[in-house]
Amino acid sequence: MLISAMGIYAPFWMMVLGGCHRQHRGLGFLSVSTRSVVSDKRGMATGIAIMGFGGGAMIGSPLAAELMKYFATPTEVGVWQTFAVMGVLYIVAMLCGAFGYRIPASGWKPEGWKQPVAQGANAMITHGHVHVNKVWGIPQFWLVWMVLTMNVSAGIGVIGASPMPQRGFRRKPDRCRRKIRLDKTQLTAIAGVAAGFAALLSLFNIVGRFFWASLSDKLGRKMTYTLFFLLGGVLYFSIPASAGSANKLMFVGAFCVILSMYGGSFSTVPAYLADLFGTQMVGAIHGRLLTAWATAGIIGPVVVNYMREYQLGLGIPREQVYNQTMYILVGMLVVGLICNLLVRPVADKYFMSDAELAEERRLAHDRAKAGEVGKSHEAFYASSSLTVALAWAAVGIPLAWGVYRTLLSAAKFFH
Repeated sequence: MLISAMGIYAPFWMMVLGGCHRQHRGLGFLSVSTRSVVSDKRGMATGIAIMGFGGGAMIGSPLAAELMKYFATPTEVGVWQTFAVMGVLYIVAMLCGAFGYRIPASGWKPEGWKQPVAQGANAMITHGHVHVNKVWGIPQFWLVWMVLTMNVSAGIGVIGASPMPQRGFRRKPDRCRRKIRLDKTQLTAIAGVAAGFAALLSLFNIVGRFFWASLSDKLGRKMTYTLFFLLGGVLYFSIPASAGSANKLMFVGAFCVILSMYGGSFSTVPAYLADLFGTQMVGAIHGRLLTAWATAGIIGPVVVNYMREYQLGLGIPREQVYNQTMYILVGMLVVGLICNLLVRPVADKYFMSDAELAEERRLAHDRAKAGEVGKSHEAFYASSSLTVALAWAAVGIPLAWGVYRTLLSAAKFFH
């Protein structure tokens, strides 16, 4: 069953605002809650919601730049005015997103929907539900934790190595080792290359979140991650050769596909967890799994920076310092591939009994009723055509503007 526009609106915009301001202390809470409210067509649904996280930066960054230009004066750069305007926009959009949530009745299913048969691509989908307190002792949780850690560490490592195109795709090292002073025009051109390249990566990161997660509904989550590691390993390995041969198309293509898989890993893993551990407590389980993201945020940059400084100390030309790093990242992908291949369906002993599940659902219903959170599923699907059209416009117009600005910036890279 396809998701209605009102269903997309709330998690999408909550994730957009998280992506606009990633240093916010509430980011972890926002991220987990919005990724875990959707479960039908799990891959596609989480992919759409998490597109908002990447889209936030794509919309927020150019918007902030435009606002600062508008408010700039000879004595001020317009920072506080920009923050004030964006703060108001955040409040309005966040409230609309929050009030757009709908909580279905306990045990509710879409009309005509049937539980997928556990075979083929759906072999990992469970009919049971694991309590969050048990997840730490389940091997599959730690295997998926390692899968996400290795994939994200490698992805962050590639992002850290993204200055490679600014080196000019030299075919041979500069043996003269002369310091060259660049004029303002040349510095501007280099900055344009860097901005265009970053914009292109951002766009593929966002598209990958929807594409790979949707594809996982067909291939299965385990097979999708296997593809991430195998295809990613080949592309990482090819980067030094394409950079050394000045093959810009091959070099940029590899980076773009890699970043699409980096984004895709985030949007696929909530569905992976729901398949393995059930949907009742997937939000809480997902929150625990995201410690892998935090770990990868340390491992990726440390490896890239250490290898860069180490190789510079050996006298290796700057345009070649990331070559060995790519091979190390391939090793990380191999570790992730092994962990992914070891994932098996969760044993029955870890699932809640019918009585335990009924009690958890009763408690969840009581908490929702006491807090007057959301409305029934009937109200969710009774939205008027005008409301649906406005919801799609609220999502589509800002995103289209962000894509347009990103493509303008990316075009400079190929000039």
